[in-house]
Amino acid sequence: MGVTLLVAGLTDVGIVRTNNEDAFVVADLDRDTKADVAKATEFDVKDKGMLLAVSDGMGGEAAGEVASGLVIETLRRVLATATASDEASNSGIARAVEHAVTRANEAVWKEAKNPDKKGMGATLTAVYVQGDTAYIAEVGDSRAYLVRGSRIRQMTKDQSFVQLLLDSGALTKEEAEAYPHKNIILQAMGQQEKVSVALGKLALRRSDRLLICSDGLSNKVTPDEMKEALLTGDPLDVVCKKLVALANERGGEDNCTVILAQAEGPGLQPFRDAERVTQTFEVVKEGPGVPDDDDKKKKKPMPAAPAPAPKADEAKDAKPEELTADATVMPEPEEEKDDDDDKPLPEPQPPTEEELKSRPQQMVVAVAMILVMLGVFYYILKD
Repeated sequence: MGVTLLVAGLTDVGIVRTNNEDAFVVADLDRDTKADVAKATEFDVKDKGMLLAVSDGMGGEAAGEVASGLVIETLRRVLATATASDEASNSGIARAVEHAVTRANEAVWKEAKNPDKKGMGATLTAVYVQGDTAYIAEVGDSRAYLVRGSRIRQMTKDQSFVQLLLDSGALTKEEAEAYPHKNIILQAMGQQEKVSVALGKLALRRSDRLLICSDGLSNKVTPDEMKEALLTGDPLDVVCKKLVALANERGGEDNCTVILAQAEGPGLQPFRDAERVTQTFEVVKEGPGVPDDDDKKKKKPMPAAPAPAPKADEAKDAKPEELTADATVMPEPEEEKDDDDDKPLPEPQPPTEEELKSRPQQMVVAVAMILVMLGVFYYILKD
């Protein structure tokens, strides 16, 4: 169909950590080879397509590296061996991508049963380009962005606790930016036997630029800054270096990984400024934590945040108040509160028939007791 991808990628340990738990892959699936894209490299998109994926490992020591490496290698291998029938239609390709992510999750889940790798996991954001279409799969909070024309759009939705609060209306966008538990995610590869894959389908346009990154970049560099870097006209490998350097200048506490890809060729329709990105994007499958329509209409009270579990390599030196991590948790349900103080007083009830009959007797007894007491006082005073 005449589609090419110009691709560059870079991963960096940052300036705080000692090991890099991020991993990424750029693979020409027709050749079944991983490409070195330290320098921007052009690929012809053939029948089996191109895979671009970023995985952010967690678990500390070497376990995080094992998880992220296993995710991208399994994903590449399964997609490369997909049958022709899997690729016969758009729905078949979408199923093949989801199947590959599921297999990658199973691989990490099984490996995590080893005592020295217990608790390991990883995020995944993968873009599979087949012809003029990009299939975007996500588990966790690594991200994919699209720069089209002069605009940038985030194509993935973080599967995180703070995103859940934002979607439900419990947090504003400004509050979400400053939320203390931003790194708590709802699911990760290998944390459960089954995983819910968020999957979307994007019709590419000529000169579209894709950016895939771990949260080491997205937590430090804004989307507008990413867009401006891509619009400078610098080679993609130079842009990768500039973005990673900017993340490191702003703290560099996390590993940082970025893949940049530019789509070209006569097989793509030209970009039209009047066409919105949403007109070319279809949600194939929602990820976890998406509220229904009724939930979106009303603001919910904010659930209490679960305590984040630190990554093992961060926990050694960090103070308690500094610990954050990519822990996979589901929000705890809110406890029902006793609101008796706010309830109205009960309405007074009319006396029953039995109560009315007994009232004269009660009055006689009361009068008698008063007379007895008066008599006692009289004799006391008399004496």
